[in-house]
Amino acid sequence: QVQLVESGGGSVQAGGSLRLSCGYSRSTRCMAWFRQAPGKEREVVARLSDGGTTGYDDSVKGRFTISKDFVKRTLYLQMTSVKPEDTAMYYCAAAVTLACPVGDNEYTYWGQGTQVTVSS
Repeated sequence: QVQLVESGGGSVQAGGSLRLSCGYSRSTRCMAWFRQAPGKEREVVARLSDGGTTGYDDSVKGRFTISKDFVKRTLYLQMTSVKPEDTAMYYCAAAVTLACPVGDNEYTYWGQGTQVTVSS
């Protein structure tokens, strides 16, 4: 079992920055951040393999950065130059597969989510 606990969400103005954190009980082969806006499907935002390979959705490339602190057992999502369309519930997820998948159905463990609201 892997426990994931997100924090750091909140309200921010467009153009601002926010850092999300996800404390985990143990590391897995792949950890990722997903988001789900009202009325939309959940989508992957950023992925990080245990080898350090990252992947980003085109909508956040150059603005968001995923990273991990192994000592603190915390996954981060640094969000900069945020836009109103970034408004969503953000979830931390962990997969045990060798590859770092894009589909949410391949992630076994999920946090409870943290809300991010970007105002214009």
